[in-house]
Amino acid sequence: MPRLMLLRHAKSSWSEEATADFDRPLAPRGQKAAPLMGHYMKENGLLPDRVLCSSALRTRQTFAETLPFLAGEFDVLFLRAIYDTLDDDYLDIIREHGGDAATLLVIGHNPATHETALALAGTGNTEDIARLEGGFPTAALAILDFEGADWSGLKSGAGHLVSFIKPRELETANGSDDGSETAD
Repeated sequence: MPRLMLLRHAKSSWSEEATADFDRPLAPRGQKAAPLMGHYMKENGLLPDRVLCSSALRTRQTFAETLPFLAGEFDVLFLRAIYDTLDDDYLDIIREHGGDAATLLVIGHNPATHETALALAGTGNTEDIARLEGGFPTAALAILDFEGADWSGLKSGAGHLVSFIKPRELETANGSDDGSETAD
């Protein structure tokens, strides 16, 4: 059963107004949230066979901060198309580049990450679906399971939302919530 993990990049910095959007780095809060999500993935056995990551700086940095927690061998593709697909979903990219990965991690941007999760989540825990419908904050992770052998036949509504995790929930559980918002 293929598994898709959708990870939105961690909080990025807006401190340099002249910096192009593609080149925005992680903010300090993002540098804290990304390894927190990586640790969560490791502790819950959520380890990818393949990673599709936007080539924008903030997504590459999010990947770099989670990398120490991802054991084993896996393929990584950095794709400009993930950055360029800001107003749609990633279904075509997943169909084209997912291959036969049993567990696929896509690190991307909103609104496309959110739209992809909404488009694919046909079933799941009603509370998780309601939380997902409420927004997809930075460094949040949606985990969806599918029937089938590979990603080429991916269809809207075919996924089962296993869980939806926000970094704030992990910070609160660890007693390190700084009270800052992670929705942007």
